[in-house]
Amino acid sequence: MLKLVVLLLCTAAVPSDSKKDVAAGPRLDNHQLYKFSYRAEVLLDRAGGSKQSSAGYGITSDVSVHLVWRDPGSKDDQLIQIAISNVGVESVAQRSAKKDLLHGSTAESLMGKGPLGVLTRPYMIHLRNGKVKAFYSYREEPATIKNLKRGLASLLQVQLKTGKVIENDVSGRCTVQYQAAKGQVTRTKLLETCQTSETGFTTHSQVLGVNKKASSVTLFTLSDGFIESAEAEEVHILTANSRRSAAAKVISRQSLKFVGRAAGPLEVPGKDVASVVASVDAKLEAVGVMAEQVKSQCKGCPTLVEHWQANKDQFEPEKLSKAMAPRSFLALIQSIRKATKKEILNVLKSASKTALPQVVDAVTSAQTPASLDAILSFLNFTDAKELVLQERFLYACGFASHPNEKMLQALLDISKGKIGSSEIKDSVVIIMGALVNKLCHKGDCDSPTVTQVKKMILEGPESTEVEAEIQMFLLALKNSLLPQAIPIFTKYAESDVGALCTIALSALQRYDVKLITEEVKRMVNRIYHQNRRIYEKNVRSAAADVILSSNPSYEHVKNLLLSIGNLPHEMNKYMVSKIQDILRFELPASKVVRQAMKDMVSHNYDRFAKVGSSSSYSGFMAKTADVSSTYSLDILYSGSGIMRRSNMNIFGATSGATLHGLQVAIEAQGLETLIAATPDEGEQDLESYAGMSALLFDVQLRPVTFFKGYSDLMSKIFSMSGEPMNVVKGLILLTDHSEVIQLQSGVKASAEFQGGLAIDISGGMEISLWYRESKTSVNNRGALVVTGNVTVDMDFVRAGMEVSFETEASLDFITTVQFSEYPFLVCIQMDKTTFPFSEYLTKYESLPSGKSFVSRKGRKQLVPGSEFPLNQENSNMCKKVFNSDW
Repeated sequence: MLKLVVLLLCTAAVPSDSKKDVAAGPRLDNHQLYKFSYRAEVLLDRAGGSKQSSAGYGITSDVSVHLVWRDPGSKDDQLIQIAISNVGVESVAQRSAKKDLLHGSTAESLMGKGPLGVLTRPYMIHLRNGKVKAFYSYREEPATIKNLKRGLASLLQVQLKTGKVIENDVSGRCTVQYQAAKGQVTRTKLLETCQTSETGFTTHSQVLGVNKKASSVTLFTLSDGFIESAEAEEVHILTANSRRSAAAKVISRQSLKFVGRAAGPLEVPGKDVASVVASVDAKLEAVGVMAEQVKSQCKGCPTLVEHWQANKDQFEPEKLSKAMAPRSFLALIQSIRKATKKEILNVLKSASKTALPQVVDAVTSAQTPASLDAILSFLNFTDAKELVLQERFLYACGFASHPNEKMLQALLDISKGKIGSSEIKDSVVIIMGALVNKLCHKGDCDSPTVTQVKKMILEGPESTEVEAEIQMFLLALKNSLLPQAIPIFTKYAESDVGALCTIALSALQRYDVKLITEEVKRMVNRIYHQNRRIYEKNVRSAAADVILSSNPSYEHVKNLLLSIGNLPHEMNKYMVSKIQDILRFELPASKVVRQAMKDMVSHNYDRFAKVGSSSSYSGFMAKTADVSSTYSLDILYSGSGIMRRSNMNIFGATSGATLHGLQVAIEAQGLETLIAATPDEGEQDLESYAGMSALLFDVQLRPVTFFKGYSDLMSKIFSMSGEPMNVVKGLILLTDHSEVIQLQSGVKASAEFQGGLAIDISGGMEISLWYRESKTSVNNRGALVVTGNVTVDMDFVRAGMEVSFETEASLDFITTVQFSEYPFLVCIQMDKTTFPFSEYLTKYESLPSGKSFVSRKGRKQLVPGSEFPLNQENSNMCKKVFNSDW
């Protein structure tokens, strides 16, 4: 019995051969040559395209693999040699011989004898437990060739048991999920986890950005633990969020099939991998399995100066309303990004006076070190005569798609230096706030420059007693959306100066509701209900907007409803209209408002039958599967019939993200003396003033003053030409996405999505004492182009595609008030003209010889114009104003 126990213990202590020989990955036998057929292809098309309509190419070859060395202590530690031969290049789409760019071509005629020889030169990989631990090739080989070899080597990487691991291959350092079944292993690479040396950038705004989806699956078929076949498919889809049909798809496929065996070289003796590699070929080096960066060289492409000379006419002001202007703008940015500081300065200096502001837009939007250095060298901020160029530079910085710390530092340096114009001084600080917001959004909030600017604008309001400077810092904080600024806005919302109150309250409305504390809510309720002092109507209405947009409580809404009937005449009507709009448009506060209105004391005919001309209305401008666009118009009048505040907003929303596309606010005060009217409560001592403030794509711009003071008012009235005053004009880079997609086959795809907007926003105010009529107008003109380019360039053949759409549109907002009688007549019009809309799809393939294939498709349509609906009261009033069946 004792002998039996000892025998069993010894048997258990010594591993069996079956357990010891369980392979972690494929094993190669000594003195054997394994032969495979290999194919790698890449296809480019729109998201729903088929293989037959795609652009792209495929590479075919024979592959032979043999064992060079195995660690005597581990059968899964192997050095193997790979050799590619019999290379072919062919089109992926079946076309006629005339349209087939590669028909009749050989690999040698396309690549050249030298590069083909480099591709077919053998290389080695060190496999340990089925994973590539080292890649041995020749350092002087072109990166494109080495990457193709890496792509094949990565296809041999497989583990034979289920599990999730992190491994290196040509795609980078990625998390990979293996699922093993009988005779098969499925490898799913989580591409979003891959870390590579390639860097790209994307747009700050999700609404204007690009959505990416990617997948990579390889199916291995095994026989006795060895690869019989490997079929890999990798798909990348990039879609412009603003229009899903503007999408590009990249498909990369690899196929490796075992053909057979033959007698091969004997295993090389040696104690380790390094010594064996050196004994076989001393020139082989471990160069890493992850892909190398490939420097793209554009042969025959024009220089920046040549590009500018050929396209400069498209940048003249009279061309800005056409879609060709933003298209040329995007092309110029691409050219600037490849240029030196000297070349950029040459273009700035050679541009005409009228085209120069548009060139400043393009140079600033390029956002490269050379372009920033060039524009800073070109502009002289001590010269007030260059105000237009300086402001265009600053606005382009504010709209920057991917600003960096250097750009913010440049503005900080400008603010500390001598500035010739007070308007530019304000704009510099205001735009710094916008850059702080974008840099914090991408994780750079604690960088030295951002920290310095945050300190400056947070301490700014308390550092001065000059009203204009306090306003400047508050607008910068409004752009920054720093949580630390909320207590500052809370303080200035109760300021004695109405303009500061309005800025603070409008800023609070931009914050996430979660950041609006009970203390802030108590403050805005104090303002609205005038618990401590009398406020101007526009301040109280702004406070009401904050209350209703900040998750109000039942008591807050009930008290607000109870105030209706005790407010100034026009404010009563405004609040009734505001409540009705919340209910009709199902705004977030609608649920609690309905609950509060069940109380007949707060909701009755006496309160809700108030008459007047003030109004609040929201509606849809467009509602599609891609983006929903909404507008809102708030108009508040004084008791004498003169417009007090007009606020137009346009929002865009997609996939849970919202963009404040446009806000144009016109304010007027102290104009009652013109018609011998009595000012409303709390507004008796206001200085005559009218001005306009614009917020564009989440960036607050410097306000514009129409007139200030009675003498300025009278001079403007007698000199009014009716022409609107420009608020913002220029070219804006809205969408800016750039990335290099490293495919598992070793091929790189370059993706560029860009959207450019040519915009002209102007506003005006006319007052006729003779006809006792006033008119305010906001005119918006724009041309939009969005393009998406994906290219795959292998030096010897190039394939690519472009999706794009473009439009030209205008939107006018006009308010006419006739105060010759009471109640005065008010007509609000919001018109959209008929506009064209076009979509294009281009696919192309080309060879260095100049031979090319191009396929273009397009679709055009006219979108009918319309007048956006407001309320029925407004329609009835407009009929009276124009005395017709309008």
